[in-house]
Amino acid sequence: SLVDNWLELNTRLPFVRNIWNSVYIAVLGTGLTLCFSSLAGYAFACYSFRLKEILFAFMLSTMMVPRFVTLIPWFILVRAFGWLNEPRALYIPSIANAFAVFLMRSYMESAISSELIDAARIDGCSEFGIYSAIVMPLVKPGLGALGIITFVNLWNAFLNALVILESYETYTIPVALRSIQGTTDIEWGALMVGSATAVLPMMM
Repeated sequence: SLVDNWLELNTRLPFVRNIWNSVYIAVLGTGLTLCFSSLAGYAFACYSFRLKEILFAFMLSTMMVPRFVTLIPWFILVRAFGWLNEPRALYIPSIANAFAVFLMRSYMESAISSELIDAARIDGCSEFGIYSAIVMPLVKPGLGALGIITFVNLWNAFLNALVILESYETYTIPVALRSIQGTTDIEWGALMVGSATAVLPMMM
């Protein structure tokens, strides 16, 4: 039954803890990404500064580098920071990734007029006040789209989590389910309950 399979899953794994790890990483990582990428996108969209386009082009060029190429350097940096087996290694490096900044800049350029920003400055609004009171309410649809994409990516992250996380207590749901899938006595009912739990946020 469902209850028996759930109990079996929690006998083999600290699965409630694994769920919490996935929720923690996905929610906190999404919030930080929205904050920092929107700030960077606002700077690229609404300010003029030296080497702006060159810097933006360089940032976009990093999107063409395959993830497998950066896996070993990323692991070396994480180990140097002492973040092995730490959940923060899965969300901090990507809080201002190139795709998120590109999406926010593109949306802000189409949704926010320079005249609106100039009018706010003339009225005495501070730069952070413009960002928080004017820009953010106007880009809520873009933030929503980016939030969904980021949450799904962090929730389903497998390769990086497999490389970094070392103990059952720090495993996320995908890594935890893979750990019991590789055993000789696979309990398929428990595995299916875990898989159904993993896809619940995608269905909501």
